Amino acid sequence: MKNVVLAAGYATRMYPLTENFPKPLLPVGDSTILDRMLVDVDALEVIDEHIIVTNHRFIGIFEQWLEEACKRYSKPIRLFDDGSTSNDNRVGAVGDLVAAIKEFGIYDDILVAAADNLLDFSLSSLVDFFHQKKTAVIFYYDEADEERLHRCGVICFDETGRVTDMEEKPANPKSHHVTPPFYIYGSADIPLILDAIDNGCQWDAPGNLAGYISRVAALHALRMPGTRLDIGSLEGYRALISQ
Repeated sequence: MKNVVLAAGYATRMYPLTENFPKPLLPVGDSTILDRMLVDVDALEVIDEHIIVTNHRFIGIFEQWLEEACKRYSKPIRLFDDGSTSNDNRVGAVGDLVAAIKEFGIYDDILVAAADNLLDFSLSSLVDFFHQKKTAVIFYYDEADEERLHRCGVICFDETGRVTDMEEKPANPKSHHVTPPFYIYGSADIPLILDAIDNGCQWDAPGNLAGYISRVAALHALRMPGTRLDIGSLEGYRALISQ
């Protein structure tokens, strides 16, 4: 299974801190946001490689990080430069994943993760769920804040956990079940992913792809077994590192 980490975003809400530096490599204690995730994922037996997708502006910084990072992890790490230089010519999370799959000829199962999140639990639970369901899988948690629901991916699912509806940033949320940006897709989903944008899937948010897969194949949701911190603002990051 390949671990594809989407680290290419332009974190404008965290300027000036991230204007010339990638948010995933911001320090948290004696580590970084990205390294906190990789420590967990690298320990998963099913993972055989990490692919980090970044924009062109930050590729040099990631190359410097990789010089030391490759010594810390047991699985090989490859970088993919998506060629974008600003929000005006960005490829989007779905476009990045499609490009990485094509670039590296990936036809294996893939774990897809956004690199700007901190978790207090292991992604091994999602891997176990994937093997149990034998379909694409995601996490969900319950969000009580009505305003936040409008900024998230919201899902509905049946009694088996199969997703029956998923919408990014809905005007009228149909539930309080929210999905964080962690997904596992099977090898059988790869052709669907490659054709997703051509078939109407929105290219920006990674949740759009999960919603598309839920409409053309099967997608199951597992309740998130812990908490997740999405570092989405400069104030949030400063509060985190001051703890």
